[in-house]
Amino acid sequence: MPTMSLLRDLAYTVAAIGSSPVWACKMLRTGKHRTDWRGRFGHCQTQADDRKTLLIHAVSVGEVNATRTLVDALQARFGDELRVVVSVTTDTGFARASALYDGKCRVVRYPFDFSWMVNRFIDTLKPDAVMLMELEIWPGFMDACVARDVPVAVINGRLSERSYRGYRRFRAVLGPMFRKLAAAAVQDEAYAERFRGMGVADDKVTVTGTMKWDTAELLDTVDGADALAEAMGIDRALPLVVCGSSGPGEETLFVEQLADLTDAQGRPVQLLIAPRKPERFDEAAAAMGNPVRRSQSPDGTQRAPAGDRLFLLDSMGDLRAAYALADVAVVGRSFCPLYGSDMMEPVALGKPTVIGPNTADFADTMTKLLTGDGIVQVPDAAALRAAVTELLGTPRGAELAAYGRDVIVAQRGATQKHVELAASLLKLEH
Repeated sequence: MPTMSLLRDLAYTVAAIGSSPVWACKMLRTGKHRTDWRGRFGHCQTQADDRKTLLIHAVSVGEVNATRTLVDALQARFGDELRVVVSVTTDTGFARASALYDGKCRVVRYPFDFSWMVNRFIDTLKPDAVMLMELEIWPGFMDACVARDVPVAVINGRLSERSYRGYRRFRAVLGPMFRKLAAAAVQDEAYAERFRGMGVADDKVTVTGTMKWDTAELLDTVDGADALAEAMGIDRALPLVVCGSSGPGEETLFVEQLADLTDAQGRPVQLLIAPRKPERFDEAAAAMGNPVRRSQSPDGTQRAPAGDRLFLLDSMGDLRAAYALADVAVVGRSFCPLYGSDMMEPVALGKPTVIGPNTADFADTMTKLLTGDGIVQVPDAAALRAAVTELLGTPRGAELAAYGRDVIVAQRGATQKHVELAASLLKLEH
């Protein structure tokens, strides 16, 4: 094992040095060099205590949000008997977790997978069990946990078809890592088969559904929505279409298809587009022409003049508020050669929601929403305009929104199954 750790560390070092021109330039360009380097090197800002400790690892914002009901349920069931620690990889995820769990549980940075960094992290934290959200399995971390008899489980597990194909090519190397899992609680049977295909024993794989159904809040209003509308100059008397998590090329598509729409009452439609990645904000602005940009009106001093109907949400953390303002939501990264974005948030907010043909990363969620008539999926960009028009201010739009919420309520229950798994891993009885 020491020899394997040394070889792995050497491989990581060679890969890091070889790719440094790429990642260093990207980090400088995006500002990601200003990160918690001390934390990424395994210096954990929390010490072990006498309680059982459960480490829940979430990579970024989406995974962090999915842990919300689980952390609450664990603390409600086990109280002071259990200490929950949430580790996060990305800066945006860390900020979200810190805000979400302020005063509830400790949030720490997940280390790089070099052996001395992982060992430092685990020896400081001393977890009794680890739960990895969705997939995030690293060989060094797994070996360090196994060496200390710390059970590691994947929860809310997912393994997409394209990821599985890549993993299978390196199964001889990655298979042992999967076989060391104490459990894999996955979202659907297709994912279960892929985990088994990677070497997880059949009796360690269970289908629990996704916790995103549980964390989806059925709200009619969202904090910050009114302030966002006021700051940007969005006219609340006119309909608004919000295109969230857009990908490359989609801003042009959305403007072409939706910018000149009117609703069933003949009112002009406002269009707000929110790119998925901040490094694309300027690119999106150029594609949209001359939109009102959120970054230029943080306090409303440069809000849109009356009559402006094109808005760019070039800020992080405001998409939910934007969806709350929408009359119709369009989910991006589904009209370009990507794999979709999470459609559950606008559906939970009671918005009639439209999505494009590419949704491979959310196949099970899409199947359930489509079966329950809770979302509209269009085959291409040409069909988008007609679909949005049909939903704007019509009974069909209200019906679709209600059915979408019904689907969410019907699919809940995964969180409690993960609480039971945690109790088993930690050997806690109540």
